Amino acid sequence: MRTSVVSRLGAFASASVLAATALISGASPAAAATSCYGSGCTGLDPSTTVCQNDARTVRTADWGVELRYSPTCRAAWARKTSGASFDTVIRVHNSQGASEGVYYGGNGTAYTAMVDDKDILAWACEVRAYETLQTHCTSSY
Repeated sequence: MRTSVVSRLGAFASASVLAATALISGASPAAAATSCYGSGCTGLDPSTTVCQNDARTVRTADWGVELRYSPTCRAAWARKTSGASFDTVIRVHNSQGASEGVYYGGNGTAYTAMVDDKDILAWACEVRAYETLQTHCTSSY
């Protein structure tokens, strides 16, 4: 009987430690998601906000950089999933001069932070070859 009580206490303690670790480390992405709107989204990572939930690709440039848009947040960002050279930067811009960028090395998915897209225009660009700065952009949205 003593062994089963000790085993139960040990199991309870282990479960408690795991639960506390999950709370401290923020293991639940849904719980960590924040809300923003328009200019309040500028500079934020879309993956840590509710903006990713209804995001859609609204424009794609010929090299494949995408302009992503969230109607809930009224924010936009650039995303690249394949087909770039090792010296590529993707950027999102808006008509009020805001811009966010990120390096894309040609593998996996990269995306920028967001810019305001509430009642203004946004577009995404891909810049390759640092020396020649070849640039292809989406149309604005």
